[in-house]
Amino acid sequence: MRGTKSYAGIDYFRMVAAVLVVAIHTSPLLSFHETADFVLTRVIARVGVPFFLMTSGFFLITRYRQDGEKLKGFVKKTALLYGVAIVLYLPLNWYNGYFNEKNFLPRLIQDLVFDGTMYHLWYLPASILGGAIAWYLMKKCGMPTAFLIAGLLYLVGLGGDSYYGAVEGITLVKRFYDLLFQIFDYTRNGLFFAPIFFLLAGWMAEGKVRLSLGKNLMGLAVSFGLMLAEALLLHHFRLQRHDSMYLFLVPCMYFLFGALLQIRQGRVGLLRTAALLVYLIHPMVIVIVRLAAKKTGLWEPLVENSLGHFVAVLLLSGIFSLGGAALWERRKPKGARGKDTGRAWIELDLKHLVHNVEVLKELLPEGCRLMAVVKTQAYGHGAFAIASHLERLGVDAFAVATIDEGIQLRSYGIRGEILVLGYTAPSRARELKKYDLTQTLIDFSYAAALNRQGVPVKCHLKIDTGMHRLGVDCRDAGKVKKIFRMRRLKMNGIFTHLCCADSLAPGDVAFTRGQINDFYGLLGELTEAGIAVPKVHIQSSYGLLNHPELSCDYVRVGIALYGVLSTTQKTAVQADLRPVLALKTRVAALKDVPKGESVGYGRVFTAARDSRIAILPIGYGDGLPRILSGAGGVRIRGQYAPIAGRICMDQMAVDVTELSEISLGDVAVVICNEADCEPSAPVVAEMAGTISNELLCRLGARLPVVVR
Repeated sequence: MRGTKSYAGIDYFRMVAAVLVVAIHTSPLLSFHETADFVLTRVIARVGVPFFLMTSGFFLITRYRQDGEKLKGFVKKTALLYGVAIVLYLPLNWYNGYFNEKNFLPRLIQDLVFDGTMYHLWYLPASILGGAIAWYLMKKCGMPTAFLIAGLLYLVGLGGDSYYGAVEGITLVKRFYDLLFQIFDYTRNGLFFAPIFFLLAGWMAEGKVRLSLGKNLMGLAVSFGLMLAEALLLHHFRLQRHDSMYLFLVPCMYFLFGALLQIRQGRVGLLRTAALLVYLIHPMVIVIVRLAAKKTGLWEPLVENSLGHFVAVLLLSGIFSLGGAALWERRKPKGARGKDTGRAWIELDLKHLVHNVEVLKELLPEGCRLMAVVKTQAYGHGAFAIASHLERLGVDAFAVATIDEGIQLRSYGIRGEILVLGYTAPSRARELKKYDLTQTLIDFSYAAALNRQGVPVKCHLKIDTGMHRLGVDCRDAGKVKKIFRMRRLKMNGIFTHLCCADSLAPGDVAFTRGQINDFYGLLGELTEAGIAVPKVHIQSSYGLLNHPELSCDYVRVGIALYGVLSTTQKTAVQADLRPVLALKTRVAALKDVPKGESVGYGRVFTAARDSRIAILPIGYGDGLPRILSGAGGVRIRGQYAPIAGRICMDQMAVDVTELSEISLGDVAVVICNEADCEPSAPVVAEMAGTISNELLCRLGARLPVVVR
């Protein structure tokens, strides 16, 4: 989801950060003023490497995680880059006598893992180690604890860096750092330095606190001023062993990165690649400039003059890097697309989800909250994409059908309340507690069995008010009271389900009113008996849209949250909901079918004229109802194409004879999520003789979910 946004500020500052790293290694102002050079290279330029770490962390670290593939990809890519860089600098290392050092093998291992085989390459193993530490801390501990651990590691690192002189007088502390320095040369590495910046960026990526540009710039000015004062004091009293880590560097990076996030334009791929190349090759360019200066007699202006040296190295690095970046961009395949270039996919418009949440919240009575129903992969939309985005929007209560769906949400990083609406074997009570899930009590005997497990479990009690599916009969108040007195069951909620709230027929409305009265009547009996009534919920999507006046603590919103209704039938409240999901595929083949010939299984479609048939790689194996054969259609280039013949497991054919300019690879919209666009989910469901809920839930697990 973050990947769909354009953070141009990050791209622009990549090049600034690369220039600052070059400055660190060339000391531009040293020939003119030592303190000025210290401020530039040992204070200002120290934001460069943390910025690069935060850039990686912003797109990698989040408590919302689907699996470890993103981390594996980052480690693989960085390790490959590190390997290339090592090979690139082999000649220079050979020339410098690196391979003739004593204890070469231990030294090589130390450099490969921590210090880098060239002085600037430490950043790459630090990124790998720091990113992995941050990711696993987040996964195991959550953000607050992970950030605390990373902060403690950073403080330990400070003692071996800018604050070494302040702690080396303590014997035990000095021995500790002496031991550390036998393992690696610097504490600014992947263990002590990098994790906090990965986590800081990951926390910012979740967008819980996003300051304005003005506030970020003000915070940056204050924190940088404090860091400058800190650095000058440490330098004055000669306390620094190295000068890469400062206390105020962390808040400084927070405000700097926050300001850069406000710059939102098209991303600049050329700068991203060029900045990386500047970082990698500038030490080699330093050697080239020095050799050229010797050969040409320009040693004084190109080397002894620090500013001239910096400019020469920067210009040559920039020329090589921009040229290399241009070649790299050119070699990318033209028209390369994302993962939606597969045969078929579900496409989500999360702006529509945000809109629906806002519209539904406006309908809620005061004090009532949304409980998002995300069972069956969020009605086919993909539980990870939907639930993680909803929690970012402030939704903190979710409902699922099974315990395994609840565990899956926890594995994604969802922290809100999760109510399991369906049956869970009482023997899994420990899992309910371990994953902090709330279990629905489906009847009295089930509640007793769960209580006998001896494990405290959070519960909501289901009341049967006439649907006769799950729940304790509303007329049996005695059993309800007994359940509330069971020691191991923590009663956090009580609810019922309105079985015909989707209908405005007089008889159905009367039945729904009876359910409502029976439910609230039971709550009154509990109150009279001295039982504290917990959180109450009675409405689902149609309950809210047809009976919005009911007072409760939650509304269980399912299908309406996704911007569609079960059928095309009108509701009492006409909410401005927008469909979140589109189902799309591509034209895989085009066939010319002569008049009189048939298409597909059973020869149910016979061309009444010379026809043009498009084959689409989607079928009932992807959840598309086979009953739509010969009845439905798709939209290609805005034109309607009827289904020709029977829908197969993996393919379907559509008649494009009357459509203009249809080509291989064209997108075919099977279900549309744009305004006033057909075919919509309710219309397709109606043609299939079902409801939108079933249609969407059937969209198979093999369809990838693409977020717009």
